[in-house]
Amino acid sequence: MSHKKGNSIHFFLLFVVMLVLIWSLIKPEEGYMVLSMEILPSVLVLIFLISRYNQFRLTTVSYVIITLLVILTFIGGHYSYSKVPLFTWIKDYFDLQRNHYDRFGHFLKGLMVIVIIEILLRKTVLVKSKTTNFIALCITLAIGAFYEIIEWASTKIGKEGKATKDFLGMQGDIWDAQWDMTFLLVGSILSLFFTKILYKGLEKLDNE
Repeated sequence: MSHKKGNSIHFFLLFVVMLVLIWSLIKPEEGYMVLSMEILPSVLVLIFLISRYNQFRLTTVSYVIITLLVILTFIGGHYSYSKVPLFTWIKDYFDLQRNHYDRFGHFLKGLMVIVIIEILLRKTVLVKSKTTNFIALCITLAIGAFYEIIEWASTKIGKEGKATKDFLGMQGDIWDAQWDMTFLLVGSILSLFFTKILYKGLEKLDNE
């Protein structure tokens, strides 16, 4: 992939993300407090990536993953994770106990391990190996655990008000955090099988 073509794809991905962000800001279902709590981390990541684009450019593989995860967050922020319509329909149709968009989101967030592997390979002395994969897996789980701590802290700061409950999206499950981490772990392990796609992307980047 040529350098110019890569840039075009990256700008297209950014354009799609901005469209979804604008949509998410239009009359969010649970108000702007819940929306801001849900999407703020993704917005900060976007700002950082855009500001560093010329200094440190990721592979298209990583940008596609980031785009997917950010859009996932914006959708969850617009509706609140426990009320995303498609998964509410699935819940009603299959007579499930909860809306599983949150679980689905944590599973897909396992793709983040691929982005972390790229950063480790390009910014540290680590090389392609099982050790690097394991370190990336640990970092991914640490980020997930840190976010669960933030959610827990919000219950103490927010005094368990409506906005806090919508942000948590526990839906009455006391083991919600444990399930979230389990799905993140499974998603991360499965994502490691796709590292060859990342390596091909890195080779193309090195040849540009």
